Amino acid sequence: MLKIQDIRELIKAIDQSSVEEFKYEQEGTKITLRKERKVIEQTQPLVVQQAPVAQTPQQVAPTVQPKVEAQPEVKQEAPVVKDAKLHKITAPMVGTFYSSPSPDSPAYVKVGDKVKNDSVVCIVEAMKLMNELEAEISGEIVEVLVQNGQLVEYGQELFLVKPE
Repeated sequence: MLKIQDIRELIKAIDQSSVEEFKYEQEGTKITLRKERKVIEQTQPLVVQQAPVAQTPQQVAPTVQPKVEAQPEVKQEAPVVKDAKLHKITAPMVGTFYSSPSPDSPAYVKVGDKVKNDSVVCIVEAMKLMNELEAEISGEIVEVLVQNGQLVEYGQELFLVKPE
């Protein structure tokens, strides 16, 4: 059985190599490590060329301004300012977020629902274990920040709750 230090060393070695995927199986224990492919998009700078102006001794041509093609205006949305009074329910671990106990069941909570300290709001699955997450505060669900089946990181905000 691999120790956690061995797994960390494997991750580091694979990260530094050209290996895309690594699978390991021993005595019922399976480990699969995959690298994410990052796509880097390159953009070409806008080059403005000025047309040459022919001049004759008798005639002086007016100054020609370079033609610059208008680029579409990029609207930058102002970052949404979250109300400082809202309580954030965060992921206690890395795992998969599930909004309901089973695919055919309704979600534990949705926007507008009232919750209590011990109300289950979702499940975070980690290593085949289903971990029910409780609200730990009484209030109203204002926003659900993740989608069903989404991978979540430790400390990632899942819900915003307006405390009572």
